[in-house]
Amino acid sequence: MLKRVGAFAYGVVAYAIFFLTFLYAAGFVGNLLVPKSIDSLPHMPFWPALIINVVLLGVFALQHSVMARPAFKAWWIRFVPQPAERSTYVLFSSLALILLFWQWQPMGGVIWDVQDPAAQSILYALFLFGWLQVLVATFLINHFDLFGLRQVWLYLLGKPYTQLRFATPGPYRMVRHPLYLGWLFAFWATPTMTAAHLVFAIATTVYILVAIQFEERDLLEAHGDEYAAYRERVPMIVPVPRSLRPERITAPTHADGT
Repeated sequence: MLKRVGAFAYGVVAYAIFFLTFLYAAGFVGNLLVPKSIDSLPHMPFWPALIINVVLLGVFALQHSVMARPAFKAWWIRFVPQPAERSTYVLFSSLALILLFWQWQPMGGVIWDVQDPAAQSILYALFLFGWLQVLVATFLINHFDLFGLRQVWLYLLGKPYTQLRFATPGPYRMVRHPLYLGWLFAFWATPTMTAAHLVFAIATTVYILVAIQFEERDLLEAHGDEYAAYRERVPMIVPVPRSLRPERITAPTHADGT
């Protein structure tokens, strides 16, 4: 019992660190209410700052991608208890982001600066929409499973973990990755785009587009024809009216999936 309580406490702490990191990330990107943001005053030359920022983004992308792969998970659970595996991933992701916030180097320089009040309001609204979209998308597919709490809770109760069924609630019927779409709004919608913010937005966009390819491969392996059919009928990340989508012809499948 002590082992199960310890795993649950570990999962709760990992989740708390994640949630505080998520809130700080919104302030960091939006230059809101945090001691150091993406556009704080620069204190080193442009090129060293750029190199440091690219390395920090690379560390996060590598950690986030490698630890999410099934092959790594299969190896990792030899050292981390299975119920705590997701919580450990969440914790490491949060630590990688905290490192980025701590060591981020503002770079100065303005790419665009929107002064019109109405346009500023629209951009701030899109920024807020992006963060809310990310949060809502996680709850639609089971927020607590995604961030490890469901796993340690079931372990605490002595119940076996059951894989979630494939489902497409709400915005998942319009795009396959509404969570990533939310990140794009959060990172790009800003009245003032600085050099540092642009580097951040470009790097995270490239990461998202690459990560989707790996994630969809894993989803195909996990859900088979069900996900393949979903991928055929629903756009990846940009909502497209059904009337404008190209028709695709797919081979019929039998009841046994062949």
